[in-house]
Amino acid sequence: MAGALGDAGERGRAVIRVLLVDDQAIVRAGFRVILGMADGVEVVGEAGDGPTAVELAARLEPDVICMDVRMPGGDGLSATREILERAARRTGERPPEILVITTFDLDEYVFGALEAGAAGFVLKDTDPDDLVEAVRRLAGGQGLMDRSVTRRVMSEFARRRPPGGADPDALRLLTGREADIVRLLAQGMSNAEIAEALFIETSTVKSHLTRAMAKIGTRDRLQTVVWAYRTGVAKP
Repeated sequence: MAGALGDAGERGRAVIRVLLVDDQAIVRAGFRVILGMADGVEVVGEAGDGPTAVELAARLEPDVICMDVRMPGGDGLSATREILERAARRTGERPPEILVITTFDLDEYVFGALEAGAAGFVLKDTDPDDLVEAVRRLAGGQGLMDRSVTRRVMSEFARRRPPGGADPDALRLLTGREADIVRLLAQGMSNAEIAEALFIETSTVKSHLTRAMAKIGTRDRLQTVVWAYRTGVAKP
C-alpha cells in the first residue's frame, strides 16, 4: 500500500489495541484471525453496530478502530463522528484512529467518514498483509491513502467546495511557508518530495507541517489534506 501520506511518530503503547466493528460476524472473525497473527497487535473487542462501537470505544480505549460504514442499527459514519467528538472532549487523551473498511470504493459513506475524521480506508478484499500494515500505520499517526486515491479525494472535495477563493480565516492560521507545504501535501507529495520542490531540508518540512497541523487542529496528514480542500487552501 503506497505511503504518500506517511511520515509520523509512533504511539506510546508497545501493543496496538484494535476494536473491530462490522455487522457480519464472519468478517469480524476473519479480521480477528489476521490481526491476531501479527506481532504487536491485539484485538480487544468487537461490535456489530455503531452504538455498540461508541460504547466499546469509550470503555476499551483502542488505538485503532476498524470500522464498517454500512451497518443496520447504526452506521459507521455516525459512530465515527461520535467516537471522535467524545474523545476530543476528554483532555489529555489521543483519539483512536478510525480505519474505514468497506466493500464499496470511494462512495458517499467513505467521503463522509473522512470528513468526520477517519484516518484512512481499505476495501474488505484487501490483502491480509496490507490490512496489518494499515493498522500499524494508523497507530503510528499516519493517514493512509495511496496517490491514486489522493487524487480522487482532491477532485471530490474540490467539487463539493462552493465557488470562490480560499477561506481567509483558514489562511490566516498558517504562515506562507506552512500554506505552501500543506498545498503540496494535498497533491499527494511525501516530505522528501516537498523538500525537493521547495529546496529545503526534509526535517524542515516535517517541522513546518507539525506546526501547521497543530494550528488547524488536524491529527494526521490525511485529515490535513481533507482540511486543505474543504477550506479551499488547496485546489486541484
